[in-house]
Amino acid sequence: MMKKRVVLIGTGGTIASMGTGPFDILDYGARGLLLDAAELVARVPELAEVAEVVPVPFRAVPSTQLGYADWRELHRIIHQMATEDDGIAGFVVTHGTSSMEETAYFLSLTIKIRQPVVLTGAQRPATAISGDGPINMANAVRVAASEEARGMGALVLMNDEIQAARDVTKTSTFRMQTFRTADFGVLGQADGDRVVFYRRPVRRAGPDTEFDITGLETLPRVDVAYVHCDADGAAVDAFVAAGAKGIVTAGFAPGFVTPAMVTALEAARAKGVVVAMGCRAGSGRVFRTTKIAKSDFIVADNLTPQKARILLALALTRTTDQAEITRMFETY
Repeated sequence: MMKKRVVLIGTGGTIASMGTGPFDILDYGARGLLLDAAELVARVPELAEVAEVVPVPFRAVPSTQLGYADWRELHRIIHQMATEDDGIAGFVVTHGTSSMEETAYFLSLTIKIRQPVVLTGAQRPATAISGDGPINMANAVRVAASEEARGMGALVLMNDEIQAARDVTKTSTFRMQTFRTADFGVLGQADGDRVVFYRRPVRRAGPDTEFDITGLETLPRVDVAYVHCDADGAAVDAFVAAGAKGIVTAGFAPGFVTPAMVTALEAARAKGVVVAMGCRAGSGRVFRTTKIAKSDFIVADNLTPQKARILLALALTRTTDQAEITRMFETY
């Protein structure tokens, strides 16, 4: 039986990092040595048993260095390859875990192909004893080749678990089970015998989204304001002065901020800045209270602040109408 063809795009991160030895599992980044996609694939010959894996070099950097310019280029490469070769079953993006959920959510909101796009990484570098990179790569390739994974936007595969890009977040610095979907759980698992799905996301994701980044050089500036006891409006004022078009709060659960921040946010709103009230708790919805409505703020639903920032930025490429942006938060 002919193996399916899966493209693997390497962006660096822990999965591609080379430490000084098998027990260098924390400070390996100090060495600054990362493998490209071809080198990464060559270290895991077992991938050939799963699919025909086509490595594509991209970046070899820590994921803290990635942002919109890189997302846009990933988006372009994926679409170009899918258009030029209809034999590609799916795509895998190897990625550092620090910002993987943000890249995944951006791609989930913007991809226009039905082939699966699966992001994976590792908690331990390529040189570590019992490194998790090889099994994560193999399982990501298996998911990307799966017919069942089509049409669900971008997915994240870590620790044998398949998660929706919208809902998953990194919850632990070093543990293997770091990626969790707090409120809803996994979509499925990549087990030894087969890939199994148990549910599908309900919120809209690529390819059926309204966001088009074609020709879009930059995104509107959206900042995240973290809320803590005694927080004043200094950060909010600085974001507005820097040109923010939107601000997302990482508020007290269930989405509250200090009185001083309310004053600063209302002043920002008066200048046309869209304010989305989020929560720092890591799970649960923010609802539109009477006070939030009176201040003319919107709510970020149950998105983490870092993901609400991405959705708000994309929303602002289409409209500044608050009702329309609210609809988008309720849709995606």
